[in-house]
Amino acid sequence: MKMAPFVAAALLAAPFALASSSAAEEANSRPQPVVQPHVVPLPADKAYPGTLQLRVDATDVARGIFRVRQTIPVAKSGKLTLLYPQWLPGKHAPRGAIAEIAGFRPSAGGTPLTWVRQPTDVYAFDIDIPAGTKSIDVAFDFLSPTRPSEGRIVVTPAMMNLQWEQVSLYPAGYFTRNIPVQLEVTLPEGWTGAAALDGLKVSGNRYSYAPTSYETLVDSPMFAGKFFGKWDLGQNVTLNVVADEAKYLEATPDQIARHAALVAETVALFGTKHFDRYEFLLALTDELGGIGLEHHRSSENSRATDYFTRWDDNDSERGLLPHEFTHSWNGKYRRPAKLWTPDFRTPMQGNLLWVYEGQTSFWDLVLAGRSGMQSKDTVLGEWATNAAFFAAQAGRAWRSVEDTTLDPVIAGRKPRPFPSATRTEDYYNEGSLVWLEADMIIRQATNDTKSLDDFAKAFFGGRGGDWGEVTYDFGDVVAALNGVHPYDWSEFLRTRLQTPGQPAPTGGIEKAGYRLVWRDAPNAYDRARMARAKTADLTHSLGLVIDKDGVATSILWDGPAFRADIVNGTKILAVDGLGYSRERIEAAIRAAADGKTPVRLLVERGGRYRTIEIAYHGGLRWPHLEKTGSGPDWFDRLLAAKRAL
Repeated sequence: MKMAPFVAAALLAAPFALASSSAAEEANSRPQPVVQPHVVPLPADKAYPGTLQLRVDATDVARGIFRVRQTIPVAKSGKLTLLYPQWLPGKHAPRGAIAEIAGFRPSAGGTPLTWVRQPTDVYAFDIDIPAGTKSIDVAFDFLSPTRPSEGRIVVTPAMMNLQWEQVSLYPAGYFTRNIPVQLEVTLPEGWTGAAALDGLKVSGNRYSYAPTSYETLVDSPMFAGKFFGKWDLGQNVTLNVVADEAKYLEATPDQIARHAALVAETVALFGTKHFDRYEFLLALTDELGGIGLEHHRSSENSRATDYFTRWDDNDSERGLLPHEFTHSWNGKYRRPAKLWTPDFRTPMQGNLLWVYEGQTSFWDLVLAGRSGMQSKDTVLGEWATNAAFFAAQAGRAWRSVEDTTLDPVIAGRKPRPFPSATRTEDYYNEGSLVWLEADMIIRQATNDTKSLDDFAKAFFGGRGGDWGEVTYDFGDVVAALNGVHPYDWSEFLRTRLQTPGQPAPTGGIEKAGYRLVWRDAPNAYDRARMARAKTADLTHSLGLVIDKDGVATSILWDGPAFRADIVNGTKILAVDGLGYSRERIEAAIRAAADGKTPVRLLVERGGRYRTIEIAYHGGLRWPHLEKTGSGPDWFDRLLAAKRAL
């Protein structure tokens, strides 16, 4: 091919231009990096010389301010590094609330001490300790968020959630399990608190506890409130509930019996307990920030105020407590080796969260079904909803389930423009479906004589009375599965969880004798969650979800709404010339099924209005699981109660 003269001239000139540019750059100032020394002592498995005293004044409910005072023994003069917790178990990411600390003041014998924050680790405070000092005092305030835009609300006029990692620091250089701490907290007058800490003494509104390790302290939050109720669920398990108003504590005997059945089913599943007692901490609230967090001897959960008072409408909401209780075995006692860390500064690695969270998400549905906390229709509806979403998910072409275990660090659980393209924390729900398939493989190969129950008992049951942690890796999971039923479990797990481009995880559904089908009415799970949130989930028709205010969210990648240039935040103002409502948009979708009529919408975004016509003619579509053939119902076998009735 003959080269055009101007192209040849440009190519000949290029080396001279590059040389000239390089020479000019050589003449510029060229700094070298400043080497940053490692200045935070690494944690060592040795005893701390003394017991930390932690005193928290939590009485300033009006402003949500916790007044903190700590006394910290010291063994020598020189530099002492105090750390604020950063990497917190169960949150799978560095989420320490360091920005809410104010008025940090260290002192010794009343004399202020010099301190500096490390610029390369803003969670580390270096304090100069004078010779002869035996202990120092540290004072600061924790300014909890007063509106959701500032963070999670942890204090309301009726209740609070005390998370000790927010109101304490600890000395660097030690495993946190080796740092003794003694807690004293002052609550508002007339409030009752509950925490899975030992040695409680109550004097008026002051709660004090026996010394424990700093690791255990952080793992033992408190719920406290003006309106408080508690119920014995058996097995040394207690349900502690705080509520916005007293009327929301009116639980019926049948409701409490189902919670007790959950406890009995879970203990029957694992065969042992890794706690001497367990405290469910449950807030029924519209004001406290939502939370679902696991601990070894307690949960830390919130649900809507009508959890008890509108029980029949809340079936979809009752999977949270089974999930967190299961974590006492899966996640707290047995923990992936890279998720266990000796302190709260060492980064955690979540590559096996598809066991930690994924299998827990499987068991929360199974245990909810076995105990009567949720109906079979709700359990199957949730699996149908998840399988259908994964079937339409563009992001699985490039991203594996295991890669999503890094999502809490990558995205910090912030909203995403097109989550079906990026994927989010799919190790929860896709993990659940993969473990469903594993269960069905074992059941059918052994004629229902073995199941994933046997894996759970062998792998998570362990040694009864062991309240520590036992770590594991991928090979341990494979070996334990082979101990139940020989199979190529390594290939099974690597293909489904570590390899991108996999089909939707419907293998377990199909092996159970069901199939994923589409109907023009929502399944039990979708119906309940849409009613509660007042949303319209049209993912499988128009390819979007519309919130209670008519605002589009969760746009499906390359779906009809996506192709009409609708993005998150677009407000649907009208449907066929009439004001938006869920009923009207559903009617428009039904009408468009004639193959001719488009769905006509008036939308607004950023003050700009436009009328759009979406040429979608597939009708309303929600996923369901439908029984196939006349064979056994393997879901009935899976959900059959195991406790002594």
